[in-house]
Amino acid sequence: MSRTPLFRSARTRTITIAGAAAVVGALLIGGAAIAVPTAAASVNQQAAMTAAQQVNQRAQVRAALDTATTAMSDAAAVNADVKSSGLSLGVGQSIVDATGLQSAHDVLEKLAKNPKTPHTDLAVAVASHAERIESQVATVRGNLNAAIVKKQADDAAAAQAAAEAAAAAQAAAEAQAAANTPDGARAAAQQIMAAEYGWGDDQFQCLNSLWNKESGWNYQAYNPSGATGIPQSLPGSKMASAGSDWETNATTQIRWGLGYISSVYGTPCSAWGHSQATDWY
Repeated sequence: MSRTPLFRSARTRTITIAGAAAVVGALLIGGAAIAVPTAAASVNQQAAMTAAQQVNQRAQVRAALDTATTAMSDAAAVNADVKSSGLSLGVGQSIVDATGLQSAHDVLEKLAKNPKTPHTDLAVAVASHAERIESQVATVRGNLNAAIVKKQADDAAAAQAAAEAAAAAQAAAEAQAAANTPDGARAAAQQIMAAEYGWGDDQFQCLNSLWNKESGWNYQAYNPSGATGIPQSLPGSKMASAGSDWETNATTQIRWGLGYISSVYGTPCSAWGHSQATDWY
């Protein structure tokens, strides 16, 4: 991957590190050009520095290097956390590029090996860029934490929805199991009759007598003739018009049977009267 050169000579195109050539170089750090002193220039500047100033300079350089090292470590850590999370941070910043700081750190560290070379400006620039990297780390860390919280909320919502769906399915299964008993089928029939046909207790008594005779309200009832289920549909497959679960669901059979009675006889009592007269309906 191509990168912008770290050093650009202020007077020539020569790329240099202090002590390597007698020209002045410039180090680009965070978009700012910082002059890199050469050996010839450093001698004159060093002569004007007191021992205390030299000690302070070395301390400043060491602090800048330590600050840069910490920033690079923090950048690497947050980048690794983002990668391992597998989360998308959306439009927010998702990675910290500390390659420029690494290069600047390396240059300052090399310069620091020459105690006669003043590089305070470079140390200040490195420390300042390290602070910007730390700010980016904080931004990415905040974006990652927000993504984690969102994922946790989404996972919790999905789990809740799954639990509710499972509970609803369980309730439906229990309701069907209850309706598949003779008493449950009678209760279901009485409710459907009243709600969908407006038939009262008198009609239910006729229906109860009719289907007691036909099947005993057993949804699994089967006659060798092919008549099937509570209403003894012939053939049983006719009940598919009321639902594909007609073979296992008493309520589906009841809905079909009530529809058949309504369309052919008008009421359960008329159907029961026909059954008593002919032994079939």
